Amino acid sequence: MGFLDKLFKKKEVFSKADLGILGTDMHSHLIPGIDDGVHTVKDAVAIISNLKDLGLKKIITTPHIMSDYYKNTADTINRGLDDVREGLVKANIDITVEAAAEYYLDFEFEDKIAKKELMTFGDNFVLVEVSFLNAPESLNRTIFNMQLAGYKPVLAHPERYPFWHHTFDRYRELKDKGVILQLNINSLMGYYSPQMKGIAEKMIDEELIGMLGTDCHGVRHMEALELSLTEGYLHKVLAQPLYNPTL
Repeated sequence: MGFLDKLFKKKEVFSKADLGILGTDMHSHLIPGIDDGVHTVKDAVAIISNLKDLGLKKIITTPHIMSDYYKNTADTINRGLDDVREGLVKANIDITVEAAAEYYLDFEFEDKIAKKELMTFGDNFVLVEVSFLNAPESLNRTIFNMQLAGYKPVLAHPERYPFWHHTFDRYRELKDKGVILQLNINSLMGYYSPQMKGIAEKMIDEELIGMLGTDCHGVRHMEALELSLTEGYLHKVLAQPLYNPTL
């Protein structure tokens, strides 16, 4: 194929993916007022209704827990979950909604592991995130301690950590250590950056992804999700083995 052929080659058009194949969204921020997610129960209900329309059958929403910023606990999260569930009942929206958390690996996290007080979902999975600025020096130790305590670590949106983009082997190493890598669906339409889209696609090519999540915080993420549905790589990853349908 010549240069001009490549330049003017039409992008392949895909039909909208059916998220019913996925079944469960295991990463979102849909409990109002406790982190950087939705602000009201009305917003949460509207987004959950939209997610259901896209085929999802279950939502596991995961508010942030960060020791110095979002000081959530199982109690604050579950009370908020009750409010969302009540709103869904009033709106006559029938969908299963549960809650866990997205833990930031900070100085208090090791204590939470030792006390075995982490909020889990599915088969003792725990969703964790790290700094977007620097690779965590203690990540291997933290993974080991989580597994020793019986937890199964799920790393949120690894494609969004730029410090690993040029050391791609790190993704392979994490999977080999038993870490489940969770991809944000919106990464596939370039929502965060073209570089992150490229890394997401490469991870799918190598079948490194174990879970998909919307990481939905509000209306803007829902708009991007609608656009992501026609991405070829979403169709590709949905055909790969994922944990979501088992949750």
